[in-house]
Amino acid sequence: MNRIKQSLRLGRLSALAGAVTLACSATVAQAAPVALNVVDVAGDLAVTQKALEAFRDQNPDLVSSMTFTNAPAPQLPGKIKAMQNANRADIDLVLTGTDALAAGIEQGLWIKLLPDHEDLFKADVASYHPAAAKMQKLAQGYGLEVAFMQSGPLLEYNPKTVKNPPKTPEELLKWCQANPGKFLYARPANSGPGRTFLMGLPYLLHDKDPYDPINGWDKTWKYLKELNSCVPYYPGGTSAIMKELGQGSRDMTVTVTGWDINPRALGIVPEDFKIQAFDNFTWVTDAHYMVIPKGVSAEKQKVLFKLMNFMLQPKQQAMTYDAGYFYPGPAVDHVPLSAAPKESQDIINRYGRREYASLTASRPSAVPLDAKAMVAAFQKWDNEVGALKK
Repeated sequence: MNRIKQSLRLGRLSALAGAVTLACSATVAQAAPVALNVVDVAGDLAVTQKALEAFRDQNPDLVSSMTFTNAPAPQLPGKIKAMQNANRADIDLVLTGTDALAAGIEQGLWIKLLPDHEDLFKADVASYHPAAAKMQKLAQGYGLEVAFMQSGPLLEYNPKTVKNPPKTPEELLKWCQANPGKFLYARPANSGPGRTFLMGLPYLLHDKDPYDPINGWDKTWKYLKELNSCVPYYPGGTSAIMKELGQGSRDMTVTVTGWDINPRALGIVPEDFKIQAFDNFTWVTDAHYMVIPKGVSAEKQKVLFKLMNFMLQPKQQAMTYDAGYFYPGPAVDHVPLSAAPKESQDIINRYGRREYASLTASRPSAVPLDAKAMVAAFQKWDNEVGALKK
C-alpha cells in the first residue's frame, strides 16, 4: 500500500514538473521581441539593408524594430570601448570592413563566434566560395563575412584628360608629378580603395614582405612619401574622392571594382570614365563582416545569431549584387548574377566591365593584412605620410 501511495505521489510530482517545464517553455517562446541597433562603418548597408529589413519584417516575434546608423570606421572602436567601460550596450551589430574589424580584434571588442558557436555557424562557413573563405579567416572567429569584393588596386581616370594612363607605380608617380593636384586618394584607415592601394603596392614594388608593413615595406613607404609631393591632401573617405573626380577637379584616383561601378551607376562619376590595371598586379581582395560587440545581452545574441544565419542564405546573398557597390557581392558559393533582382542585373550588365572577368582569371589574389599588421600599417601611414599634409 505504501508503495502505491509513493508511486502516486511521484506521479503527481512528475506531472507538476512537466507543467512547470511547459510553462517555462511558453514563457521563452513568448519573450518580447528585441530592438536592434545596427551600425555600419563600411558602407555595407548599400548591399545588405534590404535583406536586414526582410529579416525584421519576417520575424516580428523576434525583432520589434531595427535602426541603422553610419559612422566612420576609425572612430567606432573608441566609442565601443567607452560604452563597454561604462557597462553600456547601445550597439548590437556592427557591419565592418577589415579596418574596424582589425582594430576591434586588437582591442578585444567583439564576442567570439567561432569556434564558440560552431554548431550554429558551421554550415554557413562551409558555404563560402574559395576566395571568400580566405577572407573569413581574417576574422579570427570574431565575425562572419557577409559580402565579398574582388577589389583592386586599380586606377580610375577621365579619358578626356588622361590619354595614356599609367601602368606601373613609377609611371603613376611621373604622371602625378607632371600633373600636380590632379591625382588623389583617401586616408587608408577609412577608405577601401585607399587601403587596397596601400596593401597592393608591396606586390607591385617587389617589397621584401607584403605582410610585414613595419619591416618589409621599405620600397612602399619610400614611394608613398615621393607620391605625397603631388597629392594635394588626403580626404577622410572615398565618397569625397568620387565627387571630386566626377566634378572634374581631379583626373585620376585609385579605385576598386565596386567603387568603379557604383558611382558611375549613380551618376556621381561619368559613365565613360575608364579603369587601368597595373601591369603584373596582385588582387588584394576585400570583405564586409558582421560582428557583435561584447556586452550585448544573451537574449539579443540569440536573435542576432538567427539574423546572421539568414543573411548567409542564397536569396539574401543574391541581394548583395545591389548596384555594384561591393562587386561582385556574394560571399557564398553558387549565387550567380541571374539570381539577383532584375534591377541589379541591369546595372551590372550596363556599368560592369568585361575586363574584370579576365583580370580575375589571369591575376593572382591575396588576402589583406591581418588585424595586428593592418593597424600597424594604418598608424605608420598616418604618422609618416598623412601627417606630411597637416
